[in-house]
Amino acid sequence: MISNTSIIPSPAVSVVGRHNSGKTTLVEAVIARLVADGLDIGSVKHHGHVGFDIDIPGKDSYRHRAAGASETVISAPGQVACIKTISGEAECSQLVKSMPGHDLVIVEGYRKSGLPSIEVMRAANTADTNVAQIFLKAAQSGQPLTTDFIQAARASHTPAPDPGAPVDAGKIPQASTVAVVSDIPSAHEAAGIYGIPAFNLNDVDGLCAFLRERYARPRISVVLQAGGESRRMGHSKALVSFEGRPLIMRLIERVAPAADEIIVTTNEAKKLAFLQQEYPQLSLRLETDRLDYRGALPGMLTALSAAHNEQVAIIACDMVFASPRLIVAESQEMQRTGADVVVPVNRNGFEPFHALYRRSSCLPQIEVRLKQGESRAQAIFPFVSLCEFPQAKVLETEPGGRCFINVNTPDDLDFAERLAEKDTLWKPALQPAEHNRPSCAVKKSSQQAVSQLKEDAQRAASQSAVDQSSFSQTNQDSQIEECR
Repeated sequence: MISNTSIIPSPAVSVVGRHNSGKTTLVEAVIARLVADGLDIGSVKHHGHVGFDIDIPGKDSYRHRAAGASETVISAPGQVACIKTISGEAECSQLVKSMPGHDLVIVEGYRKSGLPSIEVMRAANTADTNVAQIFLKAAQSGQPLTTDFIQAARASHTPAPDPGAPVDAGKIPQASTVAVVSDIPSAHEAAGIYGIPAFNLNDVDGLCAFLRERYARPRISVVLQAGGESRRMGHSKALVSFEGRPLIMRLIERVAPAADEIIVTTNEAKKLAFLQQEYPQLSLRLETDRLDYRGALPGMLTALSAAHNEQVAIIACDMVFASPRLIVAESQEMQRTGADVVVPVNRNGFEPFHALYRRSSCLPQIEVRLKQGESRAQAIFPFVSLCEFPQAKVLETEPGGRCFINVNTPDDLDFAERLAEKDTLWKPALQPAEHNRPSCAVKKSSQQAVSQLKEDAQRAASQSAVDQSSFSQTNQDSQIEECR
């Protein structure tokens, strides 16, 4: 269940064709089938004529517009609509960008948008049969899809247009065409020559299978590894107080905009049970560690075994500045490259606990390496397709840096809190659902989780001060500089 604050870009395809080609009928059938398959679908309809209205004369919102409002939002329980006066025409890319979090957006029209397009041709429509014949002749003569077939065909038997006359770009298959849907044999033949998939008008199942495989957004499971008692911290890192609340709550709120599923792996599920009441809108799951011993690789086994989605982001719960934007960028990189692991890398090496893993490829390798006695996260890297996500790309994605700063000691925690006070680049869009909490039980759980921590942390401070692994102020500055 994706957060309604999602920052995940929605992929989109356009369905195009001539007037009366059956675009709307096809779009309606495709949306219904994909939704029945469990996908979240958005849609855009391009209206080529000037002026339209979505409101009814006489209604209050209609009267707002009639009185001169340039933008009117109509809101009701479960629905919201907006109509806005703009100059010119909205770009399709802007519209799709304004619709994050969908598995796929189906656009009807917008042929010139540059989106992957599905061309519809219907035998009962004369314009379609004419275009299908031109399409076939072009394919047989070896013309590339970048050719303006309509203009080429006209040029062979019509005089050149007058200078300054409007140019008809032609509603025809083009370089962006990724599939043809038609009941015209010549259209299927041409598509075959070009190597483009072709579907019959009634083959909605086949077309939807193609869209799911090629264009639907891969869903992301985000797994927060909470572990349990931390020797250097003197208490569970997940429950340690950060800005007056358990640290795990900050992490949940940070990653939620990039997550279709959030899982917290832990060996103290009872202590973290309050999280499910704090965030009912996320259907958050707690998963107990699968193995009875600690280590990076055992934790990854639990994470990937518990995840329902193929792409799994594994984030350590002490990464105070974990970045949802970085998770999304890693997902896009995995989709682009086909890699099994997308892992940030800097001068200190890999950052495996802000990385993205392909479940089907990585889980078997984790199981094999565990049997060989390995416990390091990097042990699987030589055996999978690895894509390094360099520091330059991290900074391009998250200009504020700091993504990989973690806290191991009370001093680290204090330092991170001071940094967080100045963190103007991020404000939580997701908040605990106050109205959904039991008035006493949940508040008591989270407040108790905070109240004992400072005392425990102070008790551990003297021990952690001499721990070789705790980083000094110099190392903290170095880590920040590494992210910048």
